[in-house]
Amino acid sequence: MTKIKLNFPKPRKVFNKQIYDCLFDYSRGVEVWYGGASSGKSHGVVQKVVAKSLQPWKYPRKVLWLRKVDRTIKESIFADVLDCLSTWKILRFCKVNKSDRTIELPNGSVFLFKGMDDPEKIKSIKGLSDVVMEEASEFTLDDFTQLTLRLREPKHKQRQLFAMFNPVSKLNWTYKQWFSEEAVIDPERIAVHHSTYKDNHFLDQDNIDTIERLKVTNPAYYKIYTLGKFATLDKLVFPSFKTERLRSETINVPSLFGLDFGFVNDPSVFIHVKANMSNMKLYILEEYVKKNMLNNEIAKVIKDLGYSKEVITADAAEKKSIEEIKRDGVSRIRPATKGPDSIIQGISFMQQFEIIIDDRCVKTIEEFENYTYQKDKTTNEYINKPVDSYNHCVDAIRYAVEEINGQARPKIKTYNINI
Repeated sequence: MTKIKLNFPKPRKVFNKQIYDCLFDYSRGVEVWYGGASSGKSHGVVQKVVAKSLQPWKYPRKVLWLRKVDRTIKESIFADVLDCLSTWKILRFCKVNKSDRTIELPNGSVFLFKGMDDPEKIKSIKGLSDVVMEEASEFTLDDFTQLTLRLREPKHKQRQLFAMFNPVSKLNWTYKQWFSEEAVIDPERIAVHHSTYKDNHFLDQDNIDTIERLKVTNPAYYKIYTLGKFATLDKLVFPSFKTERLRSETINVPSLFGLDFGFVNDPSVFIHVKANMSNMKLYILEEYVKKNMLNNEIAKVIKDLGYSKEVITADAAEKKSIEEIKRDGVSRIRPATKGPDSIIQGISFMQQFEIIIDDRCVKTIEEFENYTYQKDKTTNEYINKPVDSYNHCVDAIRYAVEEINGQARPKIKTYNINI
């Protein structure tokens, strides 16, 4: 066991003020860190939890770091923690197991990195001192409740749960838990921290300009990602849907696949759905959502998921991308049919179904909670046109169901007739 003494002679070069002011305050059992994009909240919580875990506790800390979906951990919170340890020159003293995603600090503290895909696996983890929920809005209230029950090891003092997230819809459990009129906040037990990009003095001007430009380019995103405010409840395109754990093999109808392209500001989305036309139920089974993906990387994801031989309907505006993905081994990818009313027609078709979303499709759920109709500025009445926000998963689903909604190109059938 090795003792590490942290010294920060120039804290402004290491921390944003908001996190430094409470860096060694562990008095609240729950810390809520919410706000806009690039506000430094996630980075700051990583710094605080790492610093806390390196303190000379009687018993080394055992910290559970979580994302809702397991496969998103490696490139998010796990990478962030490794970066912090490296920047602070501590990583060389740590034992890192990348396959198990565990880190043992030099003082014996242990970091575990898990997905909440299967809550039962989390219940088997004993002796936790702290829990960190990254993108907490992707979890459920039941997840949060289960995690608070995991923090009951008496030997660990000042046990804490940290929840970080961008505010999304007021339908989300985080709003109801901490911000609604019915929410009861005990300031002795819960600390709520709000931040925006203005609280992050490490941002460069290009990032600042991009965030502020949302005011003109996307007012819906501006409120959430720039100002860090919850979205106002509006007229939802899909006001009713269910979430549950789905198993593809128990739904005995063919699979459908859709792909929507993005890059810097918008993510690329690959989606797997099934539609039962006899009872009009649409099942959203799998999603893969990520920004900054090149076409060869998208092709690799599709192949790794085992769907390279499937028919995939993709955004027709990206014909070059479709051809590149096809050359990379996804041979049956094809462009969607685009028409002047294809968005409205596709949405109308989807609205005929009862929609059931797998609870691990967190980005799809987020979109369904936020995808709204536009208002006419002169009449203040809603029009039959959605706001161009929270629609990347929705678009991928629209493309996927072209196969059954009459918009896909007709299939040619061949009959052998003996005369």
